[in-house]
Amino acid sequence: MWCFAKINGKLAEIYFDKKNGKSKIRGHCYVKISEFKTKKELSWIKKDTEKFKFVYKNKIYTQKIV
Repeated sequence: MWCFAKINGKLAEIYFDKKNGKSKIRGHCYVKISEFKTKKELSWIKKDTEKFKFVYKNKIYTQKIV
């Protein structure tokens, strides 16, 4: 599975596995908003980045509570 998120203040796609109600992040890649053109993609970005904000440091993801 994947979703959009803000990682270290940058837009990213985050990849994770969901098992027994828990999520384990597998990795991420930074993307540019200009790569996405459709209204549906832009609405996903807006909705997901409001909920998911992370700090990535020393190979560890920490969820930023807003």
